[in-house]
Amino acid sequence: MDLNELKKYVAIVNDYPKEGIVFKDITPLMNDGEAYKYATDQIVAYARERDAELVVGPEARGFIIGCPVAYALGVGFAPVRKPNKLPRETIEMEYDLEYGTNTLTMHKDAIRPGQRVLITDDLLATGGTIEATIKLVEKLGGIVVGCAFLIELTELEGHKKLNGYDRLILMDF
Repeated sequence: MDLNELKKYVAIVNDYPKEGIVFKDITPLMNDGEAYKYATDQIVAYARERDAELVVGPEARGFIIGCPVAYALGVGFAPVRKPNKLPRETIEMEYDLEYGTNTLTMHKDAIRPGQRVLITDDLLATGGTIEATIKLVEKLGGIVVGCAFLIELTELEGHKKLNGYDRLILMDF
């Protein structure tokens, strides 16, 4: 398998979750053991090159990508969640959406100062979620050594919010 073959495991769903949206569904990739392993292995290799000591991912698909990467590396995984979803003391970061704002939280003790962190998610779109996640990691003293995604929606230019941060994109649409 190679990176060019991965796109065949992404289902394109028109008008989901609302009219006018062209949704990129990664569940066919996750359903195929070889494709899922291949994609995960690419991110693991990237993380190893950067000496990542912890993997962080926003809910929920960031968990799907990040947890097997953390497992393969033998490092921990720290979840980033919406408010009131984590049981202990948290920090939070508000970020802008097209219409309004959203908030993400992380356990206050999830990262040690100076810890090298890889951030993972399934998709980079406008970049707001990942930008907020980076700010959470850095607020706790972590060093973001890279951001890894299965997919980038290039026309939404989310990469512009990641200037100065190394990133791995397996597929672009």
